[in-house]
Amino acid sequence: MGKRIPPPDSQGPIEPVNLRDALEERYLAYALSTIMHRALPDVRDGLKPVHRRLLYAMQQLRLVPQGEFRKCAKIVGDTMGNFHPHGNQAIYDALARLAQDFTVRYPLIDGQGNFGNIDGDNPAADRYTEARLTAVAAQLLNGIDEDTVDFRLNYDGRELEPSVLPANFPNLLANGASGIAVGMATSIPPHNAGELLDAALHLIKFPNATADKLVDFVPGPDLPTGGVIVEPREAIVAAYKIGRGSFRLRAKWVQEDTGRGTYQIVVTEIPYQVQKARLVARIAELLQLKKLPLLADVRDESAEDIRLVLEPKSRSVDPLLLMESLFKLTELETRLPLNMNVLSRGQVPNVVSLRQALREWLDHRQVVLVRRAKFRLAKIDHRLEVLDGYLIVYLNIDKVIKIIREKDEPKPVLMKAFKLTDVQAEAILNMRLRALRKLEEMEIKREHESLTKERKELKALLASKDRQWKWIADEIKALKDQFGQKTTLGRRRTNFAEAPEGVEVELAEAMIEKEPVTIVLSDKGWIRAIRGHQTAPESLTFKESDRLKSFVKAQTTDTLLLFATNGRFYSLGADKLPGGRGHGEPYRLMIDIEEVADAVELFVHQPGRKLLVASTSGHGFIVPEDEVLAQTRKGKQVLNVLADTEAVVCAPAEGDSVAVIGENRKLLLFPLEELPEMPRGKGVRLQRYKDGGLADAKAFDKKEGLTYIDSAKRSFTLSSAELREWWGVRAQAGRLPPKGFPKSGKFGSRFKDQ
Repeated sequence: MGKRIPPPDSQGPIEPVNLRDALEERYLAYALSTIMHRALPDVRDGLKPVHRRLLYAMQQLRLVPQGEFRKCAKIVGDTMGNFHPHGNQAIYDALARLAQDFTVRYPLIDGQGNFGNIDGDNPAADRYTEARLTAVAAQLLNGIDEDTVDFRLNYDGRELEPSVLPANFPNLLANGASGIAVGMATSIPPHNAGELLDAALHLIKFPNATADKLVDFVPGPDLPTGGVIVEPREAIVAAYKIGRGSFRLRAKWVQEDTGRGTYQIVVTEIPYQVQKARLVARIAELLQLKKLPLLADVRDESAEDIRLVLEPKSRSVDPLLLMESLFKLTELETRLPLNMNVLSRGQVPNVVSLRQALREWLDHRQVVLVRRAKFRLAKIDHRLEVLDGYLIVYLNIDKVIKIIREKDEPKPVLMKAFKLTDVQAEAILNMRLRALRKLEEMEIKREHESLTKERKELKALLASKDRQWKWIADEIKALKDQFGQKTTLGRRRTNFAEAPEGVEVELAEAMIEKEPVTIVLSDKGWIRAIRGHQTAPESLTFKESDRLKSFVKAQTTDTLLLFATNGRFYSLGADKLPGGRGHGEPYRLMIDIEEVADAVELFVHQPGRKLLVASTSGHGFIVPEDEVLAQTRKGKQVLNVLADTEAVVCAPAEGDSVAVIGENRKLLLFPLEELPEMPRGKGVRLQRYKDGGLADAKAFDKKEGLTYIDSAKRSFTLSSAELREWWGVRAQAGRLPPKGFPKSGKFGSRFKDQ
């Protein structure tokens, strides 16, 4: 240990601080700073501090909508130097975003130059681009010089900056916002301003309007890039009611006929905030990986408008299925989050509903109106006071001139002689000689009358809440004329539709490239899929002491059913099985099956078919094949088996009769109708045994006779007449089979595809 060096005297004494307290205090300060001054927008003007400071700096530079453009470098420099002491690149990124018509629904900045594009390319450097305010930004700033909002000192105390803008535009919902703070985040998609203004007018009339009613006016987001929302109305209402939710958004597409029965699909609008170049690259990547079997090619033919061309694999491909496959695997369909986490009154972070957001904006507009009226009233009072002084001058013009000419300090003399106020006396002394014309006197009288009338109206406005709300409603109507749905900027871009139902099964089949495969299952449970149907069972090789158990011809689009000794059915996708190289993989890696259980039968699922299942105890029943499909790896229990028995038979229940043979080599035939049909259970007794159990069972057609295969793979058929002695009823013992019946006690292959 080295000698401890004491701190220099200049640093002062060291005070012990609890590390936990210090961390909590400092992290809390950081969290509050992030929430209040960076990440969350104010519910009143919908702006974060950086955006508010940018717009205010541009207003100070007089970059009005019809005025000149200025270099963005100048705007960024002024914003950084006067109001926002952060990196110039961060400020420029915020500025550029407000100018992008594919990012912001109602751009606040009118940009000149390269401000980036929907492909994800960055804007040009700030020294090359120029900007000015848009008409929407002008509405946000309208009245800022009339004491409508509070100002606070900037970061160095040399300038004043607005704490919020007057916001004569519902910017929070119209342009949306997104941000990540500490422990909270916000995500508000853009909406249609005209619809928001309609909802605000309704809210003025009916302050307790429900979310359901407001959704009649604001049916959902309206995004700058268009698209189609396929979210049900109930879900949209629920999201707006609590301020949280999401919207399913899809690209807009049309089908173009290319002649001779062929077609192509053209995507004209892509989801919000999806980069087109990345989207095209993703589709091309999936094409290479053969994950889009319905698609042949993708081309980007976009110019000013978006035009993505999708070519189907063949003209027989259903365009709806093709698009559903792309919606499922690519960003042609996205989820648009809604989390209306905002700063209420500029101080309290909380999640607001659609009604609350509009209500707080309207309340802010009322505060702005009252403050503006009071400011105007004070100006009028001051002007009337001055005008009263001017009128006194005109009545006593010669005396006033004499006092000014003769006295060294004329102001107090004037005030005493004509009972003038300080303001009036100062105004008289500052008058120009040309204002002494008779015409000017008449102008002053007219102005006095006009201002007196305006003063009376303002007093009435401040005294009546009803008048205030009527005034705000008139402002909103004027705003609607400027930015409503009938204008080019204000017409709705995002449409609504219902997603097609019941295409999942068709899509699942269509998504797999249909190819013939041969499924090989070994005795020890190894499974593989060999391409084509040309493979002969004799040519197969297996691990030592292993041999062939099942040999099934299928297609990659098929579902395979594996029936196990535990009475469970397991589903396997033919396209998911390991390839034919080597010996495959154990099927136990693909399903959850007990160690003691083993495979009984492997076959291709055929919808609508019925199966005969039975256990070694001789119990069995008929089950519809659609009922045995398993949705999980654990399979589906169908045949209930006891501890000392196991499932042994699974065969198609096709025909009108059943043949049952026991381990005691006794054969019994009876009508199929004697077996019950049920989805699950132990079943009924098929055959009675003194010792041993069931060896095999098979359904067949009495007219066609009973077919069996011997050990040499030769097929034999016994007619109904030849089997006369073995006919009986269910649950009898049966009798020894005809001469030549296989000693194995098995009827042979049960399924046609084996």
